[in-house]
Amino acid sequence: MEFPEDLKYTEEHEWVLVEDELVTVGITDFAQDSLGDVVFVELPEVGVKVEAGKAFGVVESVKAVSDIYSPVTGEVVEVNEELPETPEILNTSPYEDGWMVKIRLSDPGELDELLDAESYREFIEEL
Repeated sequence: MEFPEDLKYTEEHEWVLVEDELVTVGITDFAQDSLGDVVFVELPEVGVKVEAGKAFGVVESVKAVSDIYSPVTGEVVEVNEELPETPEILNTSPYEDGWMVKIRLSDPGELDELLDAESYREFIEEL
């Protein structure tokens, strides 16, 4: 199971790549592995305001339907247009090609609430 060191994580199994005031968000390797084969992805529109801890999308797999929660508050500035057409990307490349949205942060302080790779790994081991 991968835990890239340059990412931050949530206890809801999303990852966050921070690049100045923009963050890229996706689901973790643990999440895609737990879900099994992903068959459907619903993402928000560009321009939508998202709030930390609130659902912004849905991932459906052969096992379950799961909400995807925003790790930060801000505005969606880009969505991965390939995911709705080829949702299996989440299974094959959760940290690269399977990114979901890019969000312009409205409160960079929220990043302090996220887990680093080691903390997320420890969190997963306790599940």
